[in-house]
Amino acid sequence: MQILLVEDHDLLGMAIKVALEEDGYNVCWCQDGEAAVAALTQSRFDVALLDLGLPVLSGEEILRQIRRQSTYTPVIILTAREHPRHRVAGLDAGADDFLVKPVDLAELAARIRAQIRRQEGRLSDIVSIRGVDIDLGGRVVHRDDQPVYLTAKEFKLLALLSRRAGRFVSKADLANELYDDGEEYDSNTIEVAISAIRRKLGSDFVITARGLGYTVPK
Repeated sequence: MQILLVEDHDLLGMAIKVALEEDGYNVCWCQDGEAAVAALTQSRFDVALLDLGLPVLSGEEILRQIRRQSTYTPVIILTAREHPRHRVAGLDAGADDFLVKPVDLAELAARIRAQIRRQEGRLSDIVSIRGVDIDLGGRVVHRDDQPVYLTAKEFKLLALLSRRAGRFVSKADLANELYDDGEEYDSNTIEVAISAIRRKLGSDFVITARGLGYTVPK
C-alpha cells in the first residue's frame, strides 16, 4: 500500500515514516506543499497524510487543488491546530479524516486501515477466502483455523492479491508493493514468494495467467 506523508517537521516525519514502513506500507515523504501536489498528481496513493502548516502551499490549498483536479486519494489531516474551525475548514476543503498532534501512531494506523477498507468496500480488516483468513491489520494468516507463518514479502503480496480477489494483478503492481519507486528489483523474488504462498496455502490458491498476472479466485 502506498502512503503519501506530507510533514515538514523532520523528527515527526521520520517517526511516522518508520512506523508505517514497519507496518508494511511504502511511504513517500514530502516536506512542502508544492512537492505534495506534484506527488499526488503524478502517482497513485492509497492514503495521504497531510499537515496543514506547510512551506510553499498550505494543507488547505493542497486539498483544494487536488480535489479540483479530481484526485480522490483519501486524505487524513495531521495538525497541531486544535480549534474546531480548523477541523471544519479541513473537512470542507476535502479531507476525509482529521487527527490532532501529538499523534498516537496506533490510532493513526487504525485510521489508515479504515480509509483503505472504505475504498475497497470492506467492513473488516479480515479477508476470508476459501478457508484462509487474512488479517490485514494484525498481519496474521490462518488456514482452517491453524496459523500460517509468512515472511514480510509473502504477506505483502498475499495482502494485495486478497484485497483484489477475483481480479488479476500484474507483476509490476506486485513489484510496486514490495519496492519503492525507482528501486531495482529481481523478478525472481516475486516468483519465489508466490511459490511459498502456494506451498503454505494450497497449490491453487494463487492462479497465474500469462499476460495477465496473478489472481486469488474468490
